Amino acid sequence: MIDLGGRPLRVEVSHAAQRALAARRTPLLVEMELYFSCLIRKAVRFRDQGDEPDATPVTKIFAVRFRPVMTAGCRIGDHEHAPQLADFPIRRPGPFTPHWLRIDYRRGQWRGEFGYREGAQ
Repeated sequence: MIDLGGRPLRVEVSHAAQRALAARRTPLLVEMELYFSCLIRKAVRFRDQGDEPDATPVTKIFAVRFRPVMTAGCRIGDHEHAPQLADFPIRRPGPFTPHWLRIDYRRGQWRGEFGYREGAQ
């Protein structure tokens, strides 16, 4: 359990992900993205950690970040020309901050999901 913006976040890391993290030479940033547009979408992004001031360390080798984003327009069927994302400033992020995060590593790819109720899947 870690504190993410004043709210507890339960982080579950599979054995395969633990092995992959141990083999890394650079820290990993796990970004939980909540996308506001016509619809709301959740996504977990994995990338090398940079200088994100709002990243919360989980271990020495990885950190997590919650990032609400939005677009100026709505194009449901136009995946090729996806609009630029911009950070979405939420005045009270607590109700939107996830309760849990699961991380796995399968077939050479990072996988993740997050949710909002304790024990929910």
